[in-house]
Amino acid sequence: MSLPILESLAPIADRYDGYVFDLWGVVHDGRQPYPGVVDCLGELKARGKKVVFLTNAPRRSWFIQGMLDRMEIDRGLYDGIISSGEVAWRWLHKRDQPWFEKLGRKAFHIGPERDLSVVEDGAAELVATPEEADFLLNTGPDPDRKSKSVEPYRDLLEACFRAGLPMVCVNPDRAVMVGGERLICAGAFADVYAEWGGDIFEVGKPDPAVYGPVMEMLELADRSRVIAVGDTPHTDLAGAQAAGIDSLWALTGLAADAHGADPSPAYLFEVAAEEKVAPIAALRSLRW
Repeated sequence: MSLPILESLAPIADRYDGYVFDLWGVVHDGRQPYPGVVDCLGELKARGKKVVFLTNAPRRSWFIQGMLDRMEIDRGLYDGIISSGEVAWRWLHKRDQPWFEKLGRKAFHIGPERDLSVVEDGAAELVATPEEADFLLNTGPDPDRKSKSVEPYRDLLEACFRAGLPMVCVNPDRAVMVGGERLICAGAFADVYAEWGGDIFEVGKPDPAVYGPVMEMLELADRSRVIAVGDTPHTDLAGAQAAGIDSLWALTGLAADAHGADPSPAYLFEVAAEEKVAPIAALRSLRW
């Protein structure tokens, strides 16, 4: 058995009406779009396709849009953005998701200040110490500090655990590639908390619940006409599978270094099977 490898999106473009793209590792590297991405998005929109970006970034969608603006990715090239930060904000604000109903209002935050759009408009009240808090809001380390290990944060995480705080993890990714460097994300903190037996809710892919807002933006009822493209099997591909949509495995971002410079179709099939996902193909890069 083998997994076909596509050199571009063009051969399958007309099989689908809706496209769900991961951002970091597929559309851009954290600093700029990958070569060919903008032209590819333009070709899709010229053919009347719907395009939504679905990212595990721990910031609200309006913040992500500003980042894309600075990368000169025109807003006319996509129909919307759903981030794990946006979904977390909605659940914290509305308290209509069962796990969130039990949370108090006071949050102790581990993460950079720029992630605080997640609690804007009264979604939560930030406090200065774990002892004052009702829950831990984990948005991960500051990418600008280029964190590659959880160790500098271990004592702070332990203080939150001792205080009995449930954790809202607003980015299930364990790592991300930024400008060619592999940096840890909020999911790495969740792994440490889980080792201690902490109560954790991870907001974002692979949870199929985050695909509901995506389908609303796509305005497509038939999920067989929608495909997701991502570089990470256990979030992007598993999430698409759980949501009942096809997927493409982008060999960029985290996948660019994980399986050698030129992995064989047979090897990629084995890796996907081990991850219990079944993408329709691998994709060299998002280009036309």
